Amino acid sequence: MSRPLLLIMVILIILPAFVSDFWLNQILTRSIILGIAALSLTFLTTYLGVVSFAQITLAGIAGYTIAYFSPNTTGLGIELPWLFAVALALLFSTLAGALVGAIAKKSVGIYSIMITLAISMAFFYFTRQNYSIFNGWTGFSGITAPVIFGLSLEDSLVFYYATLISATAAGFLVVKFTSSPLGLAVQGVKDAARRVRAIGIPTTPVIIAAYAFSGFIAGMSGVLNVWQQERISSFSVGLSPTIDLLIIAVIGGMRHPLGAFIGAITYVLIDTFVIDLFSRDRFNMIIGLVLLFIVMAAPQGILGSFLSARKRIKKYDNNAIKRKIKNDCEI
Repeated sequence: MSRPLLLIMVILIILPAFVSDFWLNQILTRSIILGIAALSLTFLTTYLGVVSFAQITLAGIAGYTIAYFSPNTTGLGIELPWLFAVALALLFSTLAGALVGAIAKKSVGIYSIMITLAISMAFFYFTRQNYSIFNGWTGFSGITAPVIFGLSLEDSLVFYYATLISATAAGFLVVKFTSSPLGLAVQGVKDAARRVRAIGIPTTPVIIAAYAFSGFIAGMSGVLNVWQQERISSFSVGLSPTIDLLIIAVIGGMRHPLGAFIGAITYVLIDTFVIDLFSRDRFNMIIGLVLLFIVMAAPQGILGSFLSARKRIKKYDNNAIKRKIKNDCEI
């Protein structure tokens, strides 16, 4: 782990000692959960070259699974031990991701956007109209977070550290996956699919594997989100959260897994405090202006622009040192 990342981790570990419960729950924890969901999107965009609008759907599948197999106040579902419920949630989101990949395997650009958006909207209306499994419009409420190793996740501090550990694990998995032979094949499909096929690697299983992996990451955020919100409904998988996730990814940047979390905390801060300056009805306008500014002034996102600027400064410093050495030698 690099020194900047290590410093960030240390700050996040000790930060709860200096912030209120509001900041801990509504800002930090929420940002981490959204960051994990955005990470599943930036992974596909950066390494496979596709924009998927189905990531909220995959997170929602995991969330609904947790709700169905956990104690709740709706009277639906079957109560299972939390470990089995989490395993099923991640399994279903991974399989759903593989299914999305199988459907969208030959689509790129605007076509992948439209196909995944159609899948997302189909799931949204299905959850809204189905009452036997998804409880329709109302969804599930009163979902109880589990007690793990004697620690209750209903405690805000415990849950914060659980989300932080999950985010660290998600980032670690993405880094390891992209450096693995399968991850390199995924990047090869993005850069030169014909050459990948020419050397004997079928592209369809590679694409499906990438979508399945993104489904697993999205499922992690879905599990955490339903535990934090203690409810889930069709509104949780609608068009608005789907677009919000894309906004988060663009704002933060897609060159590094950390960009998803930078975009998430930026979005949460705007969403939380914009009503102090403007009417709540003006939120879409404000976030739209922020997105427009990012696209025009920093198309690589906040993190991407920072990394590019640091690279230019470092290059300038190296050139200055070389010129100084050259001048000293001439003297």
